[in-house]
Amino acid sequence: MKKFPNAFVILLAVIFLAWIFTYIIPQGSYERVADTETGITRVVNDSYQQISTESPSLFDLMVAIPNGIAGRAELIVLILLIGGCFYLIEKTDTFNQGLVQLVSILKGKESLALIIVASIFTAGGVSIGLQEEVVAMTPVLLLFGKSLGYNTLTMIFASYGSSVVGSSFSPSNPFAVIIAQKEAALPLLSGSTLRIITLLIAFLVWVAYLLYYAKNNRIEKIEMPTQSTSMSTRSKLILALLAITFTIVIYGIIQFDWGFMQMSACFFVLGIASGLISKFGWNKTGETYIAGMKEMIFAAIIIGLANSISILLKDGMIMDTIVYGLFTPLENLPPAFSGVMMMISHVFLHFPVPSYSGQAILTLPILVPLSDLIGLSRQTCVLAYQYGAVMADMIVPTNGALMAVLALANISYNKWFKFALKPALLMLLIGAISIVVAVITGYN
Repeated sequence: MKKFPNAFVILLAVIFLAWIFTYIIPQGSYERVADTETGITRVVNDSYQQISTESPSLFDLMVAIPNGIAGRAELIVLILLIGGCFYLIEKTDTFNQGLVQLVSILKGKESLALIIVASIFTAGGVSIGLQEEVVAMTPVLLLFGKSLGYNTLTMIFASYGSSVVGSSFSPSNPFAVIIAQKEAALPLLSGSTLRIITLLIAFLVWVAYLLYYAKNNRIEKIEMPTQSTSMSTRSKLILALLAITFTIVIYGIIQFDWGFMQMSACFFVLGIASGLISKFGWNKTGETYIAGMKEMIFAAIIIGLANSISILLKDGMIMDTIVYGLFTPLENLPPAFSGVMMMISHVFLHFPVPSYSGQAILTLPILVPLSDLIGLSRQTCVLAYQYGAVMADMIVPTNGALMAVLALANISYNKWFKFALKPALLMLLIGAISIVVAVITGYN
């Protein structure tokens, strides 16, 4: 059997397929108007009409690749600078010493370690939609897992997977729930009770599945290279700075609406400070930081390639046609069934639209009037969006963060898909039940 294509090859194939679709799928467009107060461009309901325009040429296909990478410049900068920062801290032996201490504390309590990891990343997803940031943490997480006897899939499941679950079922994810509620003209953070209850149920089921898999797929523990080394004062100081940096970043995102650039600046300063605290000197600190950035290049390019797909579909004027085809038939279905099918449609739409915040802006102006028409509350409409679109990040190959994590972990996409499909479907089932409950109880 030939080796399964890696993330780079898969995304190139999907980009080419998207280009072919621009010649097959009918072109069409919704009318859009700009909101002068918020600056957000909104879709006018019932304004879809087919149009006739030129599809992207072969040269346009080629140009879409660098455009896709350039369009994710801020995110790529974040990945490179966090990657360089973590790599540099690793070279100071801080992570090694910290992991030795942590493994020592958790000796015989490996299941507790997994629960802690899953809880931390779920909380990150709930609060700030943590996902891309997991990319740079992956090498350290894999080392930690191997020292406890857990394989690579277990650790990606506990970290990246948990962040997706937290992001999807969150009552406050600023890039999903908040944006969607704005588009649906709902009070921000309204309807949180059902979301919190569903989040707790999903988290408990997720952790139970994680522990079950981990128990049945243990590997031989890898002894840490500095097993007898105690933590130095410098290492303690660097770890303290790391904790402070994360606190500042989370506070900045929530309080000041920070973006990738502000986050990148914080981690850049942390990396340089860590090198100097360890007495690397300016030259070695700079060289080590650059070496860490090189380790992240492949992951950064993968994220850029994923963006090229959306560019081609938009330039080819078929994105709106896909949305129209997926959601228009729902108006003839009963409310509960329509809500569940809306969630499933969001899953499929997430393949060509890997940004779930972009998916909210693209679809909610169309779906909110549709929901009003069929008797589905706007809150339930938002539930269907967040459970379907965000949870799809677990499996869609067009999600740059997922493919970057898999690339760093040296896991083929087909292996991950087979592994992640069952728990992802389980989470979607919980989401579907929540939607049905919402319809029955008149959730609004």
